[in-house]
Amino acid sequence: MRNVLAVLLIILSSVSFANVQGMRLWHAPESSRLVFDLEHNAEHKIFPLSSPSRLVIDIDDAKLLASLKDLPTSTGPIKKVRWGTRGKKDLRIVLDLREDVEPKSFPLPPNQQYGHRLVVDLYPKRSGARTVEVSKPIIDDKSSTRGKRDIVIAIDAGHGGEDPGAIGHGGIYEKRVVLAIAKKLESMLKKEKGFRPKLIRTGDYYVGLRERTKRARESNADLFISIHADAFSSPKAKGASVFALSQRGATSEAARWLADKENSSDLIGGVGGVSLDDKEDVLAGVLLDLSMTASLSVSLDLGQTVLNNMGGVSKLHKRRVEQAGFAVLKSPDIPSVLIETGFLSNPSEAKKLKTSRYQATMAKAIFKGIKQYFQQSPPPGTYIASLRSTGKAIKEYVIAPGDTLSVIAQKHATSMANIKKINGLKSSTIRVGQVIKVPAS
Repeated sequence: MRNVLAVLLIILSSVSFANVQGMRLWHAPESSRLVFDLEHNAEHKIFPLSSPSRLVIDIDDAKLLASLKDLPTSTGPIKKVRWGTRGKKDLRIVLDLREDVEPKSFPLPPNQQYGHRLVVDLYPKRSGARTVEVSKPIIDDKSSTRGKRDIVIAIDAGHGGEDPGAIGHGGIYEKRVVLAIAKKLESMLKKEKGFRPKLIRTGDYYVGLRERTKRARESNADLFISIHADAFSSPKAKGASVFALSQRGATSEAARWLADKENSSDLIGGVGGVSLDDKEDVLAGVLLDLSMTASLSVSLDLGQTVLNNMGGVSKLHKRRVEQAGFAVLKSPDIPSVLIETGFLSNPSEAKKLKTSRYQATMAKAIFKGIKQYFQQSPPPGTYIASLRSTGKAIKEYVIAPGDTLSVIAQKHATSMANIKKINGLKSSTIRVGQVIKVPAS
C-alpha cells in the first residue's frame, strides 16, 4: 500500500500546469493577434459561439497567473475578455466580439526572448472571395505627372508587435526605432514629385517575412527597402551597413520559385510582367535567372549609392554593400536592400538612434540615396524618366570654393537666370557649402 501511495505522489508531483503568465494583444490592419505566455507547452481547443458573437479558448491543465485588464480592447474585434476554470483544472477564456472572426491558432516554442507561447490570430470573417486592393499612383493636380507613373518605393520597418527585434542599450527597441525612420522616409518621398512610398507596416504589429515581399509586389514596387538596427554581443561594434541578396541565396530562391506554382504565376516585375506558370522549365529558368540577375545588379548599385549617403551622417560598418541570404531580400522581380542604421548594442549609437532628430537625419540620407540613384537610372515610363528625356531632371550641387553662379551655369549647360529660378534666388550671392539645385543633364 505504501508503494502505491508513493507512486501516486510521484505522478502527482510530476504533473505541471501550463500556467498563463501573461497575454498580449496586437492590432494590425488585416488582423489582430493574441499571444499567451505559458510556463509549459499545453493542448488547447478553440471554437466560436453565436448570439452574441464569442470565441472560446480552452487551455488544458492551466491557470491564469496574470491580469488581463490592461489589454487594448477599445479597438479591434475583441470587446471584452472573460476567464474562468473549466472542470477544476482547465482554463477557459471567452472573447466577447464586436464581429465574427476566422481564428487561427498555433503554439510557438521558446526562443531567446520568450518561453512557450500560444498564438491566436483573428481575421475578419468575409463573405465571398477576398480581394486584394492594389494601390494606385497618386497624382497631384497642382503638379501633374502628365500621365507618367510614379516610382514606387516599398518601405519595410523590420520586426514589430511581439517581435521587438534587438533590444539595445538603455532598453531601446529596434521595432520602434526603425518604424520611426520608415515613417520619416515615407514623409520625404511623399513630398518628392515622381515618387510614391508604400509602408509595409504602419504600426506596432508583426508581418511575416514572405508577406512583406508579397505586399511590395502587390504595390508594384520598383524598390523594396527593409530598415533595421543591428546588435552585437560586444558594445564596441558600431556603424551603418547595407545588404543585398547573396548569389547563393538568389540561386536557392530561384529553385524555390520554379517549384512553387503560386509564386510562378504571380511573377509581375523584372521580366516585363511575364508569368512562369505556362512556360517550359528550361525557358522559365532562363527568364527567372535573368530577372534575379537584373534585380540583384540594381540592388547592389542602388545600395552603394544609399550607403555612400549614409556615410555622410554615420560611421560605416563596411564601406561596400554586403551580401547575405536575408529572407526579405529574396524577391526575384524587385530590387531589394536591407539597411542596418547602426548598432543598438553600442551606447553611443543607441543614444543617437533614440532621438527623433537623428532618425530624421538617417531617413534623409536614405532618401537622398534613393533619389540620386533613380534620377540617374529611372525605370522606363516613369515621370522621372520623362524628365531626363526632356532635359528637365534636377540634381543637388554643393557650392565649392571658387564657385560662382556663372561658373556653375557653364558646368551644367544652363543659364544663371535658370539656376536662380530653380532655387528661388533673388540675388547671385552664394556661399561655400550651400546646396542648390541644378539641371542633371
